[in-house]
Amino acid sequence: MISFEERVKGVLISTALGDALGAPIEKLSREEIEEKYGYVTSLKTLWYKEALGEDATLGKRRGNGIITDDTLMTLALCRVYKTEKRHLDAYDLANEFTKEIAFRKTFIPEFNRKAPILDRLFYPEKHIFLRHVLANCEPRQGGIGNMVNCGAAMYIAPIGIVNAGNPLAAYNEAIAFASGHQVSYGLEAAGVLAACVACAFTPNATVENVVETAITVAKDGTKQAIIALTTKAEELKKRKCSYHELVKSFHDSIAPFSPMGDDVHRKIEKVGIPSNHYTPSRLFSIEELPLALAFIVYNDGEYYKSILDGVNSGRDTDSIGVMVGVILGAMYGTKFIEEEDIDLLSRTNQINFDNEATSFGEVAKQIIKKDLQIIRKQEGIIGH
Repeated sequence: MISFEERVKGVLISTALGDALGAPIEKLSREEIEEKYGYVTSLKTLWYKEALGEDATLGKRRGNGIITDDTLMTLALCRVYKTEKRHLDAYDLANEFTKEIAFRKTFIPEFNRKAPILDRLFYPEKHIFLRHVLANCEPRQGGIGNMVNCGAAMYIAPIGIVNAGNPLAAYNEAIAFASGHQVSYGLEAAGVLAACVACAFTPNATVENVVETAITVAKDGTKQAIIALTTKAEELKKRKCSYHELVKSFHDSIAPFSPMGDDVHRKIEKVGIPSNHYTPSRLFSIEELPLALAFIVYNDGEYYKSILDGVNSGRDTDSIGVMVGVILGAMYGTKFIEEEDIDLLSRTNQINFDNEATSFGEVAKQIIKKDLQIIRKQEGIIGH
């Protein structure tokens, strides 16, 4: 039996692992990764921009286990729970979470110094500061006007943990919280991933249970994308295709729901040209979550193979790695994570995963315990 504490630790370390494996190759296509690296398997991968001599200009570092904002925001959300010690909603995102990312300094490994997480964030995550600090909006409307992307889903796993074993509650809380950040299918993905993590915490949960949960709670394009990708994964698994065919088949399957393809860079020649990239839609889906689930299905939940296949598929490599990681980390705890990887992640990023998991895990257990007490009280009332 895997303990609750081990599962929490598994989620947090797996977040960092998937993040750090994907970071040096983020935004490269599958073909570009193959040309430059072959198939990435190590945390010590050289960042492709550093190889081009761009690192000094950018003032950032990647490779050697360095994490990105995916992990930083996940740990920030854990700190909000440790402060509030209860379930959260959009008002908490507008308040304590915004303080965590915009005003309190933490070690940013990419900068090799302490700074507000906000200094590191991509534009759709900076939207949190714009809406809740500068615009002083109604918190539940904070996501309005944002670029639709996977930004809320990438850090949402702690909500699945505080609702362990209750996927629907995790979905609802993630939607309530992340509505202060995202809209449309970006918001939907956060709810679905939180539900997947909550399901994976259930003793003896299987990959099939997680996929069924995702399909059950998902809406609109997100639901259809997950069905399409996991169905394709089951089909390809029966004949064990090549990795090249696997990625091409998955990308072909996600294309109707995510029109960008490998065209992930914003360039001057695209300004003023209309497109459906990152715009709200009931028909679209982020690609990271359906792809993550598909790689898990294809590999029967094998830990490293699922993460590495996801990371090497290209595009938003770090977030795909994170989403695979948090689901499998919740299922297996730290059972399959190599000690040398944990050690490198800890040292490079100055994170004590034991302390982080213990302190957050205790708060999560308290929240779950209160939920169970309320349920028992309600059952008693109904029984009488």
